[in-house]
Amino acid sequence: MARNSIRMSAEERRESVVRAAMVEFARGGYRGTSTDAIARRVGVSQPYLFRLFPNKQAMFEAACDFCVEETWRVFDRASEGLTGEAAGSAMADAYMSMVEDREQLMMQMQMYVSVFAAESAGEGEIGETARAAWLRLFERVRERMGGDQREATRFFAYGMLINTLVGLGYPTDHRIWSGFDGGCP
Repeated sequence: MARNSIRMSAEERRESVVRAAMVEFARGGYRGTSTDAIARRVGVSQPYLFRLFPNKQAMFEAACDFCVEETWRVFDRASEGLTGEAAGSAMADAYMSMVEDREQLMMQMQMYVSVFAAESAGEGEIGETARAAWLRLFERVRERMGGDQREATRFFAYGMLINTLVGLGYPTDHRIWSGFDGGCP
């Protein structure tokens, strides 16, 4: 019997696993997420995951990298053709629009916590990967904003506050969001 399904390329399957891993790691963290949960979310077997990735750590590192790159894509689209304050403002507005995508922002938070936990246990690879991805993002934003280190630092501090409020579960209509220009979408 013929199937009416479209076969994904290996790259598309890998990306679907990375997206599923990002959601699961965002919800459960590195230590609290099983590869079985990732496999179930994407609809594949656990052995299939390990054909794509050598281990759970590699899945987490790929999810971290994907999360950071996805954040840059949002910033890049919003600030294309802009620089300086206009670019910073456009990227800040774009980041506020990401508040509804809790998994994206919580994956960032899990990345930071997981680096600390891994390094506390003497495992440095996750930290190296996460720091490299984050630094790429910081440098891209800094360059887009005109190269000012202080302004880029303020921009990221603003983003961390947004992540914290999302992580704490403040609804978007809560008064705490009114301190941001234009409130929360």
